[in-house]
Amino acid sequence: MATACPRILVVDDEAHLRELLEITLIKMGLDVDSAESLGIARQYLQKQSYSLVLTDMRLPDGSGLELVEDIAQHYKNTPVAVITAFGSADNAVVALKAGAFDYVSKPVALDHLRKLVRSALEMQSLPLQSATAAAEAVTASHVTAMIGSSSGIQQVRAQIRKLARSMAPVIITGESGSGKELAAREIHHCSARAQQPFVAVNCGAIPETLMEAEFFGYRKGAFTGATEDRDGFFQAANGGTLMLDEVADLPLAMQVKLLRAIQERRVRKIGATTEESVDVRIISATHQNLARCVEEGRFRQDLFYRLNVIELHLPPLRERREDIPELSAGLLGKLTDHAVQLSASAMQALQNYDFPGNVRELENILERAVAFADQGVIQVDDLMLRGGRVPSEQTQVAAVTDVVAPVVPVIQATVPTPVNAALLNAIPAFHAPEPEAAAFSFPPLPCDLPQFLEDVEREMIRRALARTRNNRTQAAELLGVSFRQLRYQIQKLKINDV
Repeated sequence: MATACPRILVVDDEAHLRELLEITLIKMGLDVDSAESLGIARQYLQKQSYSLVLTDMRLPDGSGLELVEDIAQHYKNTPVAVITAFGSADNAVVALKAGAFDYVSKPVALDHLRKLVRSALEMQSLPLQSATAAAEAVTASHVTAMIGSSSGIQQVRAQIRKLARSMAPVIITGESGSGKELAAREIHHCSARAQQPFVAVNCGAIPETLMEAEFFGYRKGAFTGATEDRDGFFQAANGGTLMLDEVADLPLAMQVKLLRAIQERRVRKIGATTEESVDVRIISATHQNLARCVEEGRFRQDLFYRLNVIELHLPPLRERREDIPELSAGLLGKLTDHAVQLSASAMQALQNYDFPGNVRELENILERAVAFADQGVIQVDDLMLRGGRVPSEQTQVAAVTDVVAPVVPVIQATVPTPVNAALLNAIPAFHAPEPEAAAFSFPPLPCDLPQFLEDVEREMIRRALARTRNNRTQAAELLGVSFRQLRYQIQKLKINDV
């Protein structure tokens, strides 16, 4: 028996646009029904099942939003996309919040329309069991953060499965270390875009002067050093998902450019004269209160509403303590090849601890404890939960001064990198040692200054890691930078834990 051809319902009162959409969809091998009003569209829906409904927002007898709400209520498995007028992104946001699968702007870009239709058809053909399996088939480096059977984490998993069936922008909120990037990856892996790229961008780790080039790419010769064409994050994620981690750290100037790229789904490389179409799903994440950032003028209100279509909140680890045994077992399995277990008293100590750094801190604690454990059993003392885990301000200053002292003259004599600048600011009353005490000597001129600065920064990070026994959270505190900044620099400088 022949397989039934997918059928699409097009709802628009402009005859020429309906005809254009019909021709495009028929050429894709699809069956098409057309309706010029809300009433006729409802009649079609009562008689026929559709793989996708494509509706204009303005109809002669009502609004496309009414149709979106009807479908969400009575035809839950039917995806619906809306057509919005140029510059009417606010309407698209309202429709997405009402349950729309995606949107396309006028004038309709046919290449984007085809991608939208394919995504909807793939989503329709993905069985629920496959979606559940996809949610669990996350890479081993991330799976531990979603382990747990508490009501909080079960609710997160249920929300992820629902969010995966929409292309609406999602903002993931939660404290640092609670697994925001993992949740974004699971949304991607459960969606129809699972076979396409997932690109995660730490907005707080990119220098402001490089942001436009990193996000949108550039043409050869656009500026000094642009020796070849290069794609940006949007082009790299085309067809897939772009995650904007720590989006609250974006400078205002970049927020304007990002807003336009998200609304129009087109970007222009630096040095280019034309824009190119991009198809990405935006997932944002932040540990800050974005609404408060808007009130304080640090974040644009229009971008906030554009990103905050659907919110997914991740509970902190202290609110799901019952997951700690399961999480610990999974993390220990990842951290070591030989059998290591927690004693009953150590497990009790972990469950009584508040974990300000959440799952990431739990991983750091266990990683350190594995190194100290005797005969494969971690005791309470091996966890080092108290007695200097969070040093006082005076202790931190003394520790940083001790670490940075040998290279301060070098740092002060050169252009500071972000880590070095933050490090020097963390020492309010530092007296530089005599030049002969420096661990680094000035290189003879001419020299490779960027390479020399990297060497200094690499040495500082290694010293901080050695002092904290590779606890990156504490090392970041010693260096006066965020955990994510430190992780970014470790990756950039290719530093192996000492």
